[in-house]
Amino acid sequence: MLGFLVSTLPSRGIFRKTLRSVLILSSAKRLWQVGQPVCCRWQRSRSGFLRQYAAMATGGQDPFSKSGRSPNRLVNEKSPYLLQHAYNPVDWYPWGPEAFEKAKREDKPIFLSVGYSTCHWCHVMEKESFENEEIGKILHDSFVAIKVDREERPDVDKVYMTFVQATSSGGGWPMSVWLTPDLKPFVGGTYFPLEDGTYHLGFKTVLKRIAEQWKHNKSAMVESSENILKVLQDAVVLGGKETNLVLPPCQEVMERCFDQLANSYDEEYGGFSVAPKFPTAVTFSFLFCYWAAHKRTEAGARALQMALHTLRMMANGGIHDHIGQGFHRYSTDALWHVPHFEKMLYDQGQLAVAYIDAYQISGDTFFADVARDILQYVSRDLSNEEGGFYSAEDADSLPTAKAEEKKEGAFCVWTSQEILQLLPDPVPGATNGATMGDIFIHYYGVKEKGNVNPAQDPHGELTGQNVLIVHYSLELTAAKYGLETDEVKKLLERCREQLYSARQMRPRPHLDSKMLASWNGLMLSGFAHAGAVLGEKNYIERATSAACFLRKHLFYFANGRLLRSCYQGELQPIEHLSVPVFGFLDDFAFVIRALLDLYEASFEQRWLEWAVQLQEKQDELFWDPKQFAYYTSDDSDPSILFRLKDDQDGAEPSANSVAASNLLRLSNFMDRKDWELKSSQILSAFSKRLCKIPVALPEMVRTLMAKHQALKQIVICGDPAEEDTQKLISCINSHYMPHKVLLLADGNKESFLYLNLPFLSTLERQNGKATAYICENHTCSLPVTSVEDLKKLLTK
Repeated sequence: MLGFLVSTLPSRGIFRKTLRSVLILSSAKRLWQVGQPVCCRWQRSRSGFLRQYAAMATGGQDPFSKSGRSPNRLVNEKSPYLLQHAYNPVDWYPWGPEAFEKAKREDKPIFLSVGYSTCHWCHVMEKESFENEEIGKILHDSFVAIKVDREERPDVDKVYMTFVQATSSGGGWPMSVWLTPDLKPFVGGTYFPLEDGTYHLGFKTVLKRIAEQWKHNKSAMVESSENILKVLQDAVVLGGKETNLVLPPCQEVMERCFDQLANSYDEEYGGFSVAPKFPTAVTFSFLFCYWAAHKRTEAGARALQMALHTLRMMANGGIHDHIGQGFHRYSTDALWHVPHFEKMLYDQGQLAVAYIDAYQISGDTFFADVARDILQYVSRDLSNEEGGFYSAEDADSLPTAKAEEKKEGAFCVWTSQEILQLLPDPVPGATNGATMGDIFIHYYGVKEKGNVNPAQDPHGELTGQNVLIVHYSLELTAAKYGLETDEVKKLLERCREQLYSARQMRPRPHLDSKMLASWNGLMLSGFAHAGAVLGEKNYIERATSAACFLRKHLFYFANGRLLRSCYQGELQPIEHLSVPVFGFLDDFAFVIRALLDLYEASFEQRWLEWAVQLQEKQDELFWDPKQFAYYTSDDSDPSILFRLKDDQDGAEPSANSVAASNLLRLSNFMDRKDWELKSSQILSAFSKRLCKIPVALPEMVRTLMAKHQALKQIVICGDPAEEDTQKLISCINSHYMPHKVLLLADGNKESFLYLNLPFLSTLERQNGKATAYICENHTCSLPVTSVEDLKKLLTK
């Protein structure tokens, strides 16, 4: 529904009533309706409404291939998403003063279109509407059209998404919002098909009617927008108070979060919804943490089983790219089979951590292999030569080099005939003369007519195609063909290598080469954590390279602030926006966490020192001293109507959830009581939500648990180059301990760490050997020098 057609908003009755009182739409003149929320990234299903009326996208066309068409001003931008629209016949403006001044000067409403470069339905709307000359003329004559990359400007996106969600049945991208010249929203929705249908108005009709209403009823629309904005501003205020610090009850919150997850768990296929299913990594983090606190209980075993089973089903499913590695965005079905094929950096980073945690807990190398698979994909396909990480790969691509229409999943799917032709060799000893292709087809559930349920392919793009999914175990496959299990495992590895080589000949999906500080932080954590647990220094070196990249290209030394983004350049390796966009709360929070993870993997104190500097800057820019917690943006941009505080862990964790954890860790690294207090204040600010719907903030629940159980400081006194020191570190990293900080005391009393933690000077090596101390609440255990004694301390 549109902004004026208000849906049910749970627990916001006054909000709904107030909004209804300011709506200007009469029943006789019902002008607008919007398509159901489209889910390129929002965690909702692809709606049936859209399936009926939208053609599949060709999407992500090279902006420089629009022959004979002059570029618009977006051609001067860096964002891959904006560049995709640089040859639209639309007079697009980027977000900024030039567009705002034009709207005021010409007294025109603003049409704001928000999306991102790998958004499938953004491609659909571009092809249907923004490539349409008539639409371009309507927008030029009656509106000021602004295009925003939500990943580049999350502050803009969050404000208007709040409006769309509050006044409609959901949200998603592309987001379409109409604003007054002073940027106040009055109509909002997501995807619009071009033409009218039986149950909806098309984009063309909506534009014409809004333009007509603006011409004849502008004062009422402006008044409505002002009233709606006031309601929105009042609704986003949290309940914390500077004199009222009350922590939510940990036990109650933790158990409720577990119960809410258990009640939604899919026993057969794993996951915590029916369909679509998302690989929400924060859920696994909570469940592992819950297990660690309840190891000897039935509930603890249940938590571990839910997490491990889901991770295994995901890894075996089609959401996992068995040929090119890495994970797709989400599964459109309950089986984790048919995915939405885009690949996002933030998923890779968080899932690498989840699979490493699973390995650390279970000891099952299956999970370690999946983590390596993810890191291989990112190293190969999402890595910039300077050390940064690119943002995403698109879902859509050309099926062949000669094709003109892109299709979703074309790069990743196979026909059975294609596989048999590529894998024709007979397998020695296999029953009935089976070929490599025969065994591969059996193992991955490939069918001659394709294995995609038509319900997951409403536009017939996957007809006759197969999405690989592990259909039989290695043992059953070996038994069927009279082979040893290890033979089959090695055979399938060779098959995947050969298919990978063949797939490289296909046209690749669009690469979003934008590099974001926040997502680079998430990926850096993945490499650092994997390197520490697996003992693989190449992963730690890759994480270090990423940290150096962040400091060189996404850190502004003049004011100590992070930058939001940088870009793969044409004239030089890395390019920046001419007017810098400084980092938001998630950039600071995710990078700080990454630097703490990297310190604990490498023990280079420069990363810990930089984390401290960034935390101090974060406090300065984003902290709310009256209501507690951090705003997602600072107060420097007058075009941002109000500042928000995220209250949901979703595809990415809430920045406040991560910040609460960072503060607790840093308070133990630096002996900073003020940061421990700030961590508590964040928990207090979100107390009502944590008590009612803790499943919305599982990452924050983990911090509440850490605070309740007290963090352990594990100190290794030793030379990092010596074998005895490394053995103690390896012992610690082999144990899953979610509530700890790990420090290396190398004896340099002039170092940053010693200067900030004077008690380290009192801890010494015993008999010249590397020595471990476990400290808690300012009390340290007796020193131990052997791995066996350290294990006893860690497990008691």
